[in-house]
Amino acid sequence: MGKTRLEAFSDGVIAIIITIMVLEMKVPHGEALDTLRPLVPVFLSYVLSFVYVGIYWNNHHHMLHACSRVTGAVLWANLHLLFWLSLFPFTTGWMGENHFAPLPTAVYGGVLLCAAIAYYILQQTIIAAGGRDSVLRSALGRDFKGKLSPVFYIVGIVMSAYASSVALACYVAVALLWLIPDRRIEHMLEKRET
Repeated sequence: MGKTRLEAFSDGVIAIIITIMVLEMKVPHGEALDTLRPLVPVFLSYVLSFVYVGIYWNNHHHMLHACSRVTGAVLWANLHLLFWLSLFPFTTGWMGENHFAPLPTAVYGGVLLCAAIAYYILQQTIIAAGGRDSVLRSALGRDFKGKLSPVFYIVGIVMSAYASSVALACYVAVALLWLIPDRRIEHMLEKRET
């Protein structure tokens, strides 16, 4: 099976996720600037989740370029990742509507953690499908950012019970860590072409 169908499906699901997230922001009644004040937490949670979805889309795109063979296991691993990403609109809305209360903030972090684990599983499945000469295996190296991210998520989940602001700082830190596109795969593909 070719990877273009997998890419198109994933892109479509991610586009729908972003659309659903923005629909969670309800238009306020009234024209005064004060009517926007209750939407600030909803907007901030939307911005954070939009950045996360963008990061996943960008890295997913690069990872699939390094994929030489799509197997049934790769398809299921990809669906597993999309499942967790599809929960972003719910947890984003819940966290924002409740002004970053402890439980919604912890659940948001749990979904971020599960999406990171699902992404790792997809990576490993693509590497297994590619065999010993997998471009992805060569590109990832020690994968410092991939190993550090779950630690921040776990700290954020635990800290949400004590200080939601610290939990949010952990989630933002991971987003900032990944905001600069991961060029390892691009560089490895260029290297193999030359």
